[in-house]
Amino acid sequence: MKIIFKKIIAYILRVESQLVLWKYKPKVIAITGSVGKTSTKDAVYAVMAGVSYVRKSEKNYNSEIGLPLTILGIPNGWNNPLVWFKNILKGLWLFISPQKYPQWLVLEVGIGKPDDMRRTASWLKTDVVIITAIGEMPSHIEFFNSRKSLIEEKSSLIKTLKKDGLLILNADDEDVLLMKTKIKNCVTTFGFREGADILGSGDSIFYDDNGTPKGIIFRVDEGGLAHRSTAEGNSFPVVVEGVFGRNHVYAALASFALISGLKFNMVNAINALKNYSISPGRMRLLEGIEDCLIIDDTYNSSPFACEFALKTLKEIKFLPHQTGRKIAVLGDMLELGKHTIEAHKNIGKIAEENLSGKEDALIVVGPRAKAIKEGALLAGMNQENVFEFLNSSEAAKFIKTFAQKGDFILVKGSQGMRMERIVEAILLDQKNKNKLLVRQDDAWQKKK
Repeated sequence: MKIIFKKIIAYILRVESQLVLWKYKPKVIAITGSVGKTSTKDAVYAVMAGVSYVRKSEKNYNSEIGLPLTILGIPNGWNNPLVWFKNILKGLWLFISPQKYPQWLVLEVGIGKPDDMRRTASWLKTDVVIITAIGEMPSHIEFFNSRKSLIEEKSSLIKTLKKDGLLILNADDEDVLLMKTKIKNCVTTFGFREGADILGSGDSIFYDDNGTPKGIIFRVDEGGLAHRSTAEGNSFPVVVEGVFGRNHVYAALASFALISGLKFNMVNAINALKNYSISPGRMRLLEGIEDCLIIDDTYNSSPFACEFALKTLKEIKFLPHQTGRKIAVLGDMLELGKHTIEAHKNIGKIAEENLSGKEDALIVVGPRAKAIKEGALLAGMNQENVFEFLNSSEAAKFIKTFAQKGDFILVKGSQGMRMERIVEAILLDQKNKNKLLVRQDDAWQKKK
């Protein structure tokens, strides 16, 4: 019954969304990929908000129901028929009665199974499509026959582009870059590879006077290496505070590719990203108990993203007077199907390579994460520095007594592992945890 109810709701909302898009004619920016969709959405929204009236997908509204929720500007009704009835009336009223409506929509488009993207492409028309990255072992691959079929599904979003639309591709991902052959539209690329239209370089962590890491700094060149340091001033320094990881650099580069493609002001876009609002659980820096620092990456996980996070943890430097450990708390990576054991063992190996200090520790959480432990031990990690827990609640109790002054603690895992509970256990600012952490709304809190 629930499945039928969901299908009916999805159909009604989709029809209303089509009517609203037809009436108000906003420009639509659609973002997909296996890694970095939400970070890119946040960056794009930040740079576009200074140009026009913009609305972005909230939370994880990227599904067949989530997209209409954003277009119609209504909340998720979950399992409450009354809320859904009110939502449908609101959507209808938006079409019937003229109202102020965004000039731009920034939509995060995800897939969970075959044909998801094709269904979206059957009704959504876009002005810009941004494809972030796929990775060697993408999330949701469990539900596809092969990696190739998943890539084909993702690339279906390109078919939504209007004739004069702009396609923005990650030049560092070979499979994404090849998608430019699928269409005759204008294509702009971004990345660290020479030849990218928007070229990033020199990314690193920056620190305050006390040696505390504060964010990321890098350089962007508009037009690639050939235009660096020219009279036109195409080379710019970029600072993004409060986050770490190359995924945020890629998100910024994608937003700059958009600004460049639309011929908007690049300097204004760079300023907009210095200290913008980034969704919780995406490599955000938080203060913890016992003067430790937390890198909260608990929104979700995949092999590609987990490797990035571990490499970022390694990059953080201690000053000579500082004492502390680097601790990686890694939960299960879900929806990997037959690749599950192999992927987790490989992450264990990568963890050992990036936790080089004698006191550094690895904490694994969940039944699949046993393979992370196995991989780390096989790679040579000291067994005394590896701890294993069945779930995030058990790990949260342990970390409260394990955290010490000066520790850097990375926490990451798939949504279903609820790794935010571990961050909550050691978060210093408990009063604002609802704003700082993912999955704090009532619907999530009721789940075990």
